[in-house]
Amino acid sequence: MERKFTEQEQVRREKIESLAKNGIRAFNATIKPTTNSLEIEKQFSNSTREEIESQNLTETVNGRVVAQRGPFIVLQDRYGTIQVYIDKKTLDEQTLELLHQLDLGDIVSATGLLSKTHTNALMVKAQSLTLLTKALKPLPDKYHGLADIEDRRRYRYVDLIVNEQSRRTFELRTKIIKGVREYFDNLDYLDVDTPVLHPILGGAAARPFVTFYNALDRNFYLRIATELPLKKLLVGGLERVYEIGRIFRNEGVDTTHNPEFTSIEFYEAYSDIWGMMDRTEGVFKHLTEKLGINKVTFNGMEIEFKYPFARLNMVDAVSEKVGVNVRELNDEQAIALAKKHGVKVEKYFKLGHVINELFEKYVEETLIQPTFVYGHPIEISPLAFKELDDERFTQRAELFIGKKEFANMFTELTDPIDQLERFEAQLEEKEAGNEEANEIDWDFVNALEYGMPPAGGCGIGIDRLVMLLTENDSIRDILLFPQLKDSKELGGN
Repeated sequence: MERKFTEQEQVRREKIESLAKNGIRAFNATIKPTTNSLEIEKQFSNSTREEIESQNLTETVNGRVVAQRGPFIVLQDRYGTIQVYIDKKTLDEQTLELLHQLDLGDIVSATGLLSKTHTNALMVKAQSLTLLTKALKPLPDKYHGLADIEDRRRYRYVDLIVNEQSRRTFELRTKIIKGVREYFDNLDYLDVDTPVLHPILGGAAARPFVTFYNALDRNFYLRIATELPLKKLLVGGLERVYEIGRIFRNEGVDTTHNPEFTSIEFYEAYSDIWGMMDRTEGVFKHLTEKLGINKVTFNGMEIEFKYPFARLNMVDAVSEKVGVNVRELNDEQAIALAKKHGVKVEKYFKLGHVINELFEKYVEETLIQPTFVYGHPIEISPLAFKELDDERFTQRAELFIGKKEFANMFTELTDPIDQLERFEAQLEEKEAGNEEANEIDWDFVNALEYGMPPAGGCGIGIDRLVMLLTENDSIRDILLFPQLKDSKELGGN
């Protein structure tokens, strides 16, 4: 493919040859810095110019040229920026030639004496300047960045250069994930790894990505959940386990869904749904205290983190909204109720499916402040423990914030006979047209037959959690590289 360059891009490419004629390489190996902008700021921000200069300190700083102001160039590293003062009278001919050919976006190494400007800003008075990388494309305007939001997501590497808020978001994402790990590590959970490629579709209701495993000559699924392998570890005696990892679901994309996302699932022996609510609430409390967050704005809604979180029974909430005690309905009556309320009814629908649809239509939109919803129907919770007083419902809960689900938790099913019956019911749903129904994981049934202790388990969407705590309304803005359509500029169709 023949590439076409803008005038600026062509000029920058020509500068490579011009620099080479003067013995200057356009691309060099790293020159290790002795310090960075943050270390300099911490150590000398409160010192006067005279105090700094009296120490005669020589520093080397590396960074990208993001501004040129008179005799100053501004270098940006991962912590911030630092100014480099250029006195052309003190520099050799080769360095002067480099300055003549220097562009915004170039990466350089500057060595010189540390000082302060007349406005009390720290600076390095350059004694030498080395070009490390010549940027062949110009940066966007520093004050406007990438104006198009899709360009910010597609060219994240450019967005991170020019958009400080974007850098802060992804730094905070890292702190949030570290905080989650810290919370569970402090509770003596084991951080484990389980396979990404699964021979059986299970652990959640979702459409999978399918791949072919050459060595085994069969199709495998990219995992839609980590649940079943983690519960096998409970059978093995690892009583507290968690995994933070990538999950893949071959589904639609919107502001809160991406087909490839990050979640944490954690399981604890001798716990239950109520213990999982406490653990989940504990994660939020640990993070909000650690980050100093009391309230956030999410999708235009003000969310306050008040503990303990509210708790709401799903069936009671639906009954109140529709004016009918749905616990007293049979399947036929439930389907009639669904049609009355304009719910699209699939042929595999039973009472539990109708309750869930009515919940999503009438209740979910009212859940703005953090609220645990519990007591889900068995039809939509094939892996959850049955309620002891009414086996049509389960010991399952979800955490809703800002009308969105943030966590899903269960008292885990430990009865292998019951589990197999539910897997078989899922197969019937699959045959009736439910593409998200599970298959039978015989190895998991086999594991349960060795005995799994009573346990609680929960999954939290890390990406949605990051969205909430960084006040971003789109999942694409907290993913470094979200899935987007191909760019024609880069050769896409």
